[in-house]
Amino acid sequence: MVQGLIGRKLGMTQLFDEAGRAVPVTVLEAGPCVVVQRKTRERDGYEAAQLGLVERKPPRRVTRPRAGHFAKAGVPPTRVLREVPLADGEDVKPGDTVTCAIFEPGTRVEVTGRSKGRGFQGVVKRHGFGGGRASHGSMFHRAPGSIGQSAFPSKVLRGMRGPGHMGDRRVTVKGLTVVQVDEERNLLLVRGAVPGARGSLVTIRKQAGAAAEAR
Repeated sequence: MVQGLIGRKLGMTQLFDEAGRAVPVTVLEAGPCVVVQRKTRERDGYEAAQLGLVERKPPRRVTRPRAGHFAKAGVPPTRVLREVPLADGEDVKPGDTVTCAIFEPGTRVEVTGRSKGRGFQGVVKRHGFGGGRASHGSMFHRAPGSIGQSAFPSKVLRGMRGPGHMGDRRVTVKGLTVVQVDEERNLLLVRGAVPGARGSLVTIRKQAGAAAEAR
């Protein structure tokens, strides 16, 4: 069985558990996906399935190499392709459809997405530096402070944290729990937050030993 899906982050909301406590959840539109290619250890060196996200509006233009790739699998073209790992000997072939039914409440998953881009930021926002005093006349509020030595070695050491581009990078959050599965609407409700803005692409994978009770 395929251990993951491609989806989109729809937003966050909350549910109430049996004790009446509010549980923050992220709503993910997970799939449906179609298997486009089967990677094998003999031919490719590893076991995986290449999935394509089936969307309401198929791509209007497809390059010839991609069109041939989809035609070989006998599936309609998709915009988004991702690979998910498989165990040796799993019976998965091109053309198979994968839905959110592979998950069930209580399953532990990891979600990979692209974090929100924050542009160029200083050290206080980017790295959480404390900054200086806020009192009048201090003249040191959000600066990073000393970043090197005046004598030996007279340079800024590699890896020194400083201002720069923040966000817009691949982030994986592990240890999330599936709270609810809506197969009719292809929705997964996952406890906690996942990276990315509303509408952004995410990849949802089962963790090793994924059967766990929802907290």
